[in-house]
This record gives sequence, structure tokens and C-alpha cells, in this order.
Amino acid sequence: MKQIKAILFDLDNTLIDFMKMKEEACKSALRAMIRKGLKIPFKSGFKRLMETYFRVGIESNTAFEEFLKEAGCSDTKILATGINEYLKTKNKFLKPYPNAKSTLKKLKKIGLKLAIVTDAPRLKAYQRLVAMKIDNYFDFVVGLEDTGEKKPSELPFKTAINKLGLKPGEIMMIGDSIKRDVLTAKRIGMITVLAKYSQVEKEKGKADFEINDINEILKFF
Repeated sequence: MKQIKAILFDLDNTLIDFMKMKEEACKSALRAMIRKGLKIPFKSGFKRLMETYFRVGIESNTAFEEFLKEAGCSDTKILATGINEYLKTKNKFLKPYPNAKSTLKKLKKIGLKLAIVTDAPRLKAYQRLVAMKIDNYFDFVVGLEDTGEKKPSELPFKTAINKLGLKPGEIMMIGDSIKRDVLTAKRIGMITVLAKYSQVEKEKGKADFEINDINEILKFF
């Protein structure tokens, strides 16, 4: 596709298996808190901890406090134990999908501009990118605070387009969600690609293209 001059990527579940990272970190944290004295069955506790994250915000810094408060626990030592174990395990699972790094390297070598459009706060997005050692491949990140709006709002996409200084038809958008990543980008006029390898739920709608491995992006260039 000679007209494509830039690619916008969703971050979580497109470049990184975010939910696996979140679930494994929460499991380890819960086990550590139970060992430290938290009185709660592991199975129901894990369910409640994940529900707390989805309720207060998947990027929340207060999810563990809320979870323990609802469990009737005010022990600061247990809270600290959980947070420490969560962070340690999160870093262990903070890895890009297989072939992601080599694909990004080849795309930059071609001369394409690469950027991230994410609902995550920009700092947390960069923390992940730096930890995975892929931050240098991206020209910029559009995070939540840049627009105050989450996808599928058009504003994050339009902000990225303005930063690139390109026409929508010269930009490809790659993400794992039809609703949040594909439909809005398509409506604006971008070429859209659905990352089937990380799609969590079936959704109505269709991208221009689908890929089952991130390295399949290279076939377009």
C-alpha cells in the first residue's frame, strides 16, 4: 500500500497481552495477601478483585484498597504485600506479543511513522513501552489526558492525525476491537486492520483487513 505513510496502533491487547498480564499479577497478589493473613477464598477473591478493577478503572491505583475495604480488611501490611507482589508479577508478564518487536523494526526501516492511540494514561503507556524496550519505534503516544475522551470517540484519532500531519487515507489503524479501534477510524477515512490474534469478544462490524499475527502487517508493504 504505497499510500500508507503511517500506522497507528492500539496498545493493550494489540502490542501486549494486557489482560493476561493483569490477571496473572492479580492472582499472585491475592495469593500473597492470603499468605499474609487475608481471610478470603482464592477463587471468589480473584473474581472480586477483577470486578473491582473493572468498576473503579482498569488503570486504577486504588483498586487494591477498594478490594480490601470491601473484604473488611484494613491491614496496611496486607495492602503493601499485595501491591508489591502485583508490581513484581506485572513486570514479569510485561512482554510484547511474539514478532511484535521485529515487525516494528522492519516497519520503521521502511520509513513509516508509527504512533500509539490508547485509552491508558500516557505515562502508563510509556512505562509499558519502555519496559518492553519498544518505545523508540514510536513517534508519539496519544493517551487519555491528551483529549479527555476514550475510544470510540473520534477525538483521540483526530489528535493523532493532526500530529502526523497526514490525510486519514494515508494512515493505517491496527487494534483488537471493532467498536473502539476499527469503526471510528474507518468512519474518519483510515485504512483499518483488526488484530484477530487478540480479539476478546465477537463484535458487529468489519475492518478492511484482518491479521492473525502481528507480522502479517508486513504483507501490506
